[in-house]
Amino acid sequence: MKRTISLWLGLLAFALLPVLAQTPAAPAIKGPTGSIHGAITGPEGAPKTSGSVSLSTDDGHTNKFTFQVSTSGTYEGIATPGTYKVVYRTADSPPDRFVDSFDKVKIVAGQDVLQDFDMSRKEFVDKLPAEQQKQLVELRKHNAEAMKDQDVVKHIQADLRICDQDFKDVDHAHATAIQALGTTAPKPEVEAKEVEIRLAKFTEIETLMLKDTGIKPGESVLWARLGQGEIGLKKFDEAEAAFKKALDAEAASKKPMPQNQGVADSGLGEVYARTGKIAEAAAAYDAAAKVNPAQAGFYYKNEAIIYYQLRQTGSPLPNLGSAQAAAADKAVKANEANKVDPASQTILFALIGQGLLENATYDAKTKLYVLPPGCAEAYQMYLKLDPTGQFSADAKGILTQAGIKIDSKAR
Repeated sequence: MKRTISLWLGLLAFALLPVLAQTPAAPAIKGPTGSIHGAITGPEGAPKTSGSVSLSTDDGHTNKFTFQVSTSGTYEGIATPGTYKVVYRTADSPPDRFVDSFDKVKIVAGQDVLQDFDMSRKEFVDKLPAEQQKQLVELRKHNAEAMKDQDVVKHIQADLRICDQDFKDVDHAHATAIQALGTTAPKPEVEAKEVEIRLAKFTEIETLMLKDTGIKPGESVLWARLGQGEIGLKKFDEAEAAFKKALDAEAASKKPMPQNQGVADSGLGEVYARTGKIAEAAAAYDAAAKVNPAQAGFYYKNEAIIYYQLRQTGSPLPNLGSAQAAAADKAVKANEANKVDPASQTILFALIGQGLLENATYDAKTKLYVLPPGCAEAYQMYLKLDPTGQFSADAKGILTQAGIKIDSKAR
């Protein structure tokens, strides 16, 4: 997003004024002295960070005192009192040329004199050849546009930081609601406050990103953030359109960013999952994992959790349990490939077991449940990793009702 402001570094090469200059070694200063300092600015308005400033008493033919220009575009020095012609030369100026000058500059004993060289002044520019003046106009226009663009970028970056904080605030909305209402507040009031907080944060995200995508429509990250905000507002059609625009921007980019593509693909996956398009959701999450394999486990875990949430709210969609188990299994395998600590995968095994449980049957003769392949193994692994975890009681109960002995390591 960031653009570099180009400067006309060679403009002055053709604007050197002729003199017959000599530069002898600077003499030791005896007696009273004064000082001089100033800044050097080129015609394009940028500091000149090299060259030298000299004091002359014979119209620049001989340099009595010479001071080097610093990398910050300034100079300073000490000289004997007198009236001088002050000249500026670039680092590659021939000895018989100088770029800019000022006459009758007085150095007074015990005093400091300010003498800037602002070569963007009209007097200097008007002396340049017509072609150079034309080039300078174009350069200034370009630099002004670049500066404006940089200012826009700064505002957009600030908006993105606000969005990042908003997403964090959404994650902590429950705790914030309790803090605002007190620990004794009725549950319905806390839930209402939590919804209010989430709505405000997602609305702010949407508002900021709608503005910024209008300014920078080619930036995928803005469309991705917009889509995430609109999912939070349950504006699924708008979110789908935003994620697709993020992918279009990535496709048009000379340097596509897998992370942004992954966010957009997984965002589409969530849109499709929450709108009942399970096959499309699985394909979108697969696309996210393929383009950004380092985050594959994260994408598939989110997919599995979304299916779990839909089942908890009584969704009538068929085979959600199988989809949940398949996504969680993909997450486990992706994490294994990326050498993720197995301890961090505990919830995935619970999601696999619970999802597969959808296809369990009951044997009336044995009065035991018959678990589908992989279900018992997933629950056993969950209990092995977290024997007292959130789903441990359910896992133990299911295994017991299936007549399966719980692994001793999970007790």
